[in-house]
Order: sequence, then structure tokens, then C-alpha cells
Amino acid sequence: MSLQSLLINHSVSTLIYQQRLIMIYLRGVTGGDELETSTDFWRKCSTCKKAISWGQQHYICSVSTCNGQRTGYVFCSILCWDAHVPGAKHRDAGALERVAPKREPVRKIVTAPLTGVRPPATSKVSAPREILVVASKLKDYIRITAEMNTSASVMDILSEFLRRECDEAVIRARSDGRKTVMDKDFER
Repeated sequence: MSLQSLLINHSVSTLIYQQRLIMIYLRGVTGGDELETSTDFWRKCSTCKKAISWGQQHYICSVSTCNGQRTGYVFCSILCWDAHVPGAKHRDAGALERVAPKREPVRKIVTAPLTGVRPPATSKVSAPREILVVASKLKDYIRITAEMNTSASVMDILSEFLRRECDEAVIRARSDGRKTVMDKDFER
């Protein structure tokens, strides 16, 4: 029985039921109901849950909402891609052929012992030199309390002052063996 005749022969009008029928059909065709006990695969097919191995050819949907970072649908075959289209309500979609990465990069986490006091994690070279103060809020405060205007150069000087205070508070928190900077770290 073909996929088309399977959908035509049933007089159910809901897309959800039709999609379930398609998934049952695909599991029979692609062997999707076998349980994967190994985690030595890249990802699973979004429709039939069959494992997609590292370096294996797969398909993604051409619609941006399907292949975005939050959804990230991948399909092991054209049939699986086609099964998701009715539920996704695409107007004009296509299956794009892709190849899974060869192997996941190894990530190594390096930790240093908490003994002793280390310098702050942000160095002058790598720390972004952005304004740390909301300029409009500070200008409003000075205008309301003192009826004065505020120069734009004040934001740079005040941001540098905040960086120095934060660096000292980080040192105090580390010396106490904490990973959280608290209000007491700013007291002298």
C-alpha cells in the first residue's frame, strides 16, 4: 500500500490523525521502531526517530522556522521530510540535502583550584569596553535631584569606576571561596 493511497482511503479530516498514520507507515518502511541503545549517532530523525549517524546524509526543511536553532528538524529520508509538511502548514517548502558533521568536537573543561586569590577573570585586553551605566537613567537622576545636565564623558569615567569596584569585589568573593559576588563584597 502506498503512502498516497493510505491517506486517500481514510476519511479522517484532521491533519493530526493523518500525520500519525504517516509516522506509523514510515516506521514500517524505514525501520524506525527499533530502539537505539547506542548514543553513537549525531541526532535522531524528527519524524521516525531513526538515528542519523555522524557523516551521514540527511535532509532539512527549507523553511526557516523548521531549521532554526530552537527547532532544528532533521530528517533521515525524503519520506520523513514529506510527513512533517502537512502539520507544519508550509506554503512552499523543499527538502535540502545536508551531511551530518564527521564527529562532535571534544570539549575540555579546565578548572583551577579555589585555593589562593586569583586575579579577576576579565582582563583589560579581553573585556569589552562598553558603557556599564544606563545613560538616560543617570541623566534623569541628576536632572531631578540637582537640576543639572550631564556630559556624555561622565559615562566613560563612571563605567571605569564600576569596573574597578567590580574587580575588587570579585577578588573578595574568591578569597571567601564563593562564586557569587554579593553586596558585602563592595563594602570596605
